[in-house]
Amino acid sequence: MTPSARRPVTVAVVNDHELIVRGVAAMLEPFADRIRVVELDTQTTPALPVDVVLYDTFARTDLSQDDLDELAGGGRVGRLVLYTWTLSEDLIASARARGVHAALPKSLDGASLAEAVVRVHEGHLDLVTVSEEPVIPTGSWPGRDEGLTPREAEIVALVTSGLSNNEIAERTYLSINSVKSYIRSAYRTMGVTSRSQAVLWGIDHGMAPTRMRIVMTPDGSDAATEADDDLRDPAAAPSPR
Repeated sequence: MTPSARRPVTVAVVNDHELIVRGVAAMLEPFADRIRVVELDTQTTPALPVDVVLYDTFARTDLSQDDLDELAGGGRVGRLVLYTWTLSEDLIASARARGVHAALPKSLDGASLAEAVVRVHEGHLDLVTVSEEPVIPTGSWPGRDEGLTPREAEIVALVTSGLSNNEIAERTYLSINSVKSYIRSAYRTMGVTSRSQAVLWGIDHGMAPTRMRIVMTPDGSDAATEADDDLRDPAAAPSPR
């Protein structure tokens, strides 16, 4: 089969926040000849069989979480890929044990990300350490329009979810001093002075996790959206292939 005749690699983007998964999908949209995002999942697993799950670790960097095990063991995922700022040597073994096939840095632009996903699908990329934090990151994230950096937004999302500073440090693999520094700078940008105010600000600005599944049409628009109790049994879902 010639390269031009190959069908696009089907992808599901997974995170806890709708804005995050939509931002990643928008990055990949111009490369639909190679990559087709068929599903966006927040706090749920894909219903459709896909070649690649792109798991954005925004506010979800603890590799011990059960959702990675569920994604890898569900039988609908060809390859499970972390899209992350940080993956250290001591986390690679944990990632492998949970069926993760590769890690891609968030410093990649849309074209490079699309190419990397194709290479992962073809078996050419493996798990490697990731320590690149993008200077001018692509995509979108909650709080971007209000001036929060990606890292600040991630910390505020974890604050909004009720985590303590120590829990946030463990989750993000940052020092407690770094976490406190991000919180201080974020609070200045947000115009808040207390944790309770920050939580309310986060809820008002899309920082709280949402449970939703969005099935996409070939042109990248929403074909069907399911939320909370409306999420159907994945076994009943049709295949996009």
